[in-house]
Amino acid sequence: MSVNILVADDEKELADVIELYLTNDGYTVHKCYTGQEALDCIEHTHLDLAILDVMLPDADGDKIMGLTIGADDYITKPFNPLEVVARVKTQLRRYMHYNNPSTKPEEPAHEYDIRGLVINRVNHKCFLFGRELQLTPIEFSIL
Repeated sequence: MSVNILVADDEKELADVIELYLTNDGYTVHKCYTGQEALDCIEHTHLDLAILDVMLPDADGDKIMGLTIGADDYITKPFNPLEVVARVKTQLRRYMHYNNPSTKPEEPAHEYDIRGLVINRVNHKCFLFGRELQLTPIEFSIL
């Protein structure tokens, strides 16, 4: 599955560096140099994450307003591109694995096999190397 990232920054060299680092990690990058280009991209492209400069030629904002309206993180210039990539991975992990409502939580296992000891939580039976163990309910709950 391709991850689409918007990079909006009027400093073209900086946008190019961010694009280089992100594409090297397998992400698809959509670069924009103005606020209007970014808005057009948002309208026509499914994006998973956006990296936005708060001072674009035709639009600006600030960190507090960004965080207030839904930004999850920010980084100030100058920055290390490797830190940007690390923050991107962190945000995507949070977005795709922890906060995604369409992802169903994994159901707990009903049977465990631990070095020959098989514990079945559904029928409350235990086997050790194929032989059934006779356990009281308290003994079973300890396992």
